[in-house]
Amino acid sequence: MYLNCHSYYSLRFGTFSEVSLLKLAQENSIEIIALTDINNTSACINFVQQAKKANIKPIIGVDFRNGNQQQFVALAKNNKGFENINRYLSHFLENKIPFPDKPKNLEDVYIIFPFEKVLELNLSTFKSNEFIGVSVGEIKKLRFSYLNNFTDKLVIQQQVTIRNKRDFNAHRLLRAIDNNTLLSKLCTSEECKQTDIMYSNSEILKHFEEFPNIVENTKAILNTCNIDFGFDDERVNQNQNLYLNSFEEDCKMLLELCDAKIYNRYKNPSEKVLARLKKELDVIVDLKFVSFFLINFDIISYAKRNNFFHVGRGSGANSIVAYILGITDVDPVELDLYFERFINPFRASPPDFDIDFSWKDRNTVTQYIFNRFDNVALLATYNTFKYKAVVRELGKVFGLPKEEIDKLSKGVKSNQLDDISKLVLKYGELIEGFPNYVSVHSAGVLILDKPIHYFSATSMPPKGFPTVQYDMNIADDVGIFKFDILGQRGLAKIKDALEIIKINNPDHPPINITDIESFKKDKKINNLLKTGGAIGAYYVESPAMRGLMQKLQTQDYLGLVAASSIIRPGVSGSGMKEEFIKRHRFPEKRKEAHPILLEIMPETYGVMVYQEDVMKVANKFADLSLGEADVLRRGMSGKYRSLAEFKGVEDKFISNCRKKGFKDELTFEVWNQIKSFAGYAFAKGHSASYAVESYQSLFLKCYYPIEFMVAVLNNGGGFYSTEHYIHEAKMCGATIELPCINKSDHANSVIGKTIFLGFGYLKNLEDITVKKLLTERQINGLFLSIDNFIDRIAISIEQLTILVKIDAFRFTKKTKTELLWHSIFKTNATKQKTKQSQLFKIKTTKYEIPKLKFHWLENVYDEMELLGFTIHNYFKLVTEPFLPSVKAKEMNAFSNKNVLIYGMLVNTRYNKTSQGKLMRLSTFIDEDGHYFDAVHFTDVVHQYPINGMGIYGCYGKITNRYGFCSMNIIQSKKMSIAVDPRN
Repeated sequence: MYLNCHSYYSLRFGTFSEVSLLKLAQENSIEIIALTDINNTSACINFVQQAKKANIKPIIGVDFRNGNQQQFVALAKNNKGFENINRYLSHFLENKIPFPDKPKNLEDVYIIFPFEKVLELNLSTFKSNEFIGVSVGEIKKLRFSYLNNFTDKLVIQQQVTIRNKRDFNAHRLLRAIDNNTLLSKLCTSEECKQTDIMYSNSEILKHFEEFPNIVENTKAILNTCNIDFGFDDERVNQNQNLYLNSFEEDCKMLLELCDAKIYNRYKNPSEKVLARLKKELDVIVDLKFVSFFLINFDIISYAKRNNFFHVGRGSGANSIVAYILGITDVDPVELDLYFERFINPFRASPPDFDIDFSWKDRNTVTQYIFNRFDNVALLATYNTFKYKAVVRELGKVFGLPKEEIDKLSKGVKSNQLDDISKLVLKYGELIEGFPNYVSVHSAGVLILDKPIHYFSATSMPPKGFPTVQYDMNIADDVGIFKFDILGQRGLAKIKDALEIIKINNPDHPPINITDIESFKKDKKINNLLKTGGAIGAYYVESPAMRGLMQKLQTQDYLGLVAASSIIRPGVSGSGMKEEFIKRHRFPEKRKEAHPILLEIMPETYGVMVYQEDVMKVANKFADLSLGEADVLRRGMSGKYRSLAEFKGVEDKFISNCRKKGFKDELTFEVWNQIKSFAGYAFAKGHSASYAVESYQSLFLKCYYPIEFMVAVLNNGGGFYSTEHYIHEAKMCGATIELPCINKSDHANSVIGKTIFLGFGYLKNLEDITVKKLLTERQINGLFLSIDNFIDRIAISIEQLTILVKIDAFRFTKKTKTELLWHSIFKTNATKQKTKQSQLFKIKTTKYEIPKLKFHWLENVYDEMELLGFTIHNYFKLVTEPFLPSVKAKEMNAFSNKNVLIYGMLVNTRYNKTSQGKLMRLSTFIDEDGHYFDAVHFTDVVHQYPINGMGIYGCYGKITNRYGFCSMNIIQSKKMSIAVDPRN
């Protein structure tokens, strides 16, 4: 009897999940129920799936509303009707236009107009699929209404939004949050009715016993609606299954591509390579994943035609077919990567490639996919209410002062709270986890066989691409599997660096950045890894990674691949990271490994480092098949589809170990190692893919360091601040120049070894000013003086002041103070603001400006104000005397001794000890520009805080682990610096 029910996917309106709705129906003996969320179909697929498990017949549709004004409810008679509803809803959502009072003819769809809406519109004619909805509260009105005569058009429309008084209170709070208003000022028109609840089946029938025709009409709709999607055993792959016209043509194309391209990767393919290729192709064809490979190949081919760099990573790097097609650049034979980690006979879903493009190219590639294929959309993700955020929102709704809201969001004891604050916390706990708004998945693109609207409505987020209304988990349940198209800055750095090198060295021969094999063998490049010189290089520049590689003395590709994985939380947390370093640096320690594990994993000295190691151990230690081993690996990652299937593999692991005579102590030690890290460790192919890109960056950092650092800066940096990358450029031999009106661009540029900072760093300089400046300079040549600049550029005194204060007119050899006064006189004389350039030069009075005092510190503070940093040496700003100290390079000579080092803060972050206590990890550079790391342990972390950027005196004990030195802080102090003399 319920044709209009809401879940909490009726955003900031509904008060419980679609699963709770089904549970409510069971409690009230309701056997058929319709889910109709407001302008949203997010929950529909899962509702259908869960309804079958609850033995309830599901009906799905949409409650169409403008704001909180209900226009009509649409119910799908069948899957085609659901598709029509989705297409109709999407038109209005994507174009952001209000819904009409009456919809156009929607086939296979029932339309129910609310009783009050029909009266408002004075409707008297209805199509065969259109009905009038009457709630329990409207029965009295119906008796005296002309609509009582439409006996065959009346149906029960008892809206269900809440279950009880608490739900109603939560609903009102959600509506107040949505309307950004105090609860006391919330209009009742924005709320549901307190009677919008579910009655039992017998109760609802009793309410309408006077109108048996309404009950019969409602039953007729309930009985004729039938919706079905395949789930579990019925699930089929909904992705585009054919690339060409038939499966046979697809298979032929894939085989021909492999035959043609294998020699690009292997000049003389060995028997091992050919056997691996045949094995993979047999599985790909057998599981009908051919189109998946061809679609990815199509996308990659488009990128290569347009000179877009890409990295194919993830478990896809375990495939030799992907390597031969150029989707990935990792040789799975060289690295002994298991294909079963990527595809195995147990797998019902297609595998996935994570394909990274430059953040600048990603949207172009995405647009190509939308143009190239028919049924394409982006995948959604739901942002939910987080506890602290919802407490803040509720605090505002209740009108609490900011100080009180701050206290509540940080957590205070309940006995210190008044009644209002207790309500905030009570309903904060209830609303926490509710979906708040729909967003776009970071990478997921859907390419389907059926129309996108067969499964969902779409909206148009700021990205500008249609986006479905369900997330990855729901998509996977119905057989929809995403293509991961990601954007990252590392690839943009490489591409831009090559362009900058070409401009700065016009006679330089072209660089083959894909010559990875020679990069791997280059001693100078590998030396950057083991000495911590990888600043700016993608994925290997963080303090933790640089420290790890120095401990490992990483100096080859395989070493970098291992380092990329053992730094992950699972390996680190299980103690295997420390064990790996010890066995790597001291070969005699490798004997401590269990002989069987050492035989299984000789490359990593018997230590599990990669996800594949889970499979190796399961296969060779516990005699599981590789397919079963991958079920185990996926289960550890939380990706199993069947808990029973995973439990069966776990039991077999233990049983097989006992059969082989292993003691339980050893069996469970290995099992616990697997459990502790499998969910966090990288696939070896994933690490290898990152390592390939890292080597490309390292090549550029090694041989073209200044151009590379400019590319890093122009792409938003990376792990460190802009200021630090400028420091690194200086360490590479660059001279840094402030923005100059004759030599700078919007972005940073380099001439020889001189980097000119870009105008883009000037926070308050308007883009239009920069565009006018650059256009005028390009058309009519360099600026000759500040007068010449003002005559040629229409600019306000405020914008001109920014350029003067950053010393962009230093070529005039005049002081900034003199230029500022001159600018004021000149602009006042011409009354020029920002309207247009002057056609004729206006003669202005010459003023004699007296000699004004100037201090170099004024430049420092102008730079800090306008850029956010200074290019001056911070150590020169310190006003306190420096005590006798050592430098970072001398730390090795002071192992286990207490010393003082002065350093400029580069990076700092909190961490937690294994006991859950707070500590701080910081990185500094000394006066010579060299790095040192320091640790504030729990006993000093609060006593000696780090208060922002600056110079610190760090006194502590030097520790030396595997040749890498750091400091355990005993005391630290931020040094005073000179103040702005103008103050």
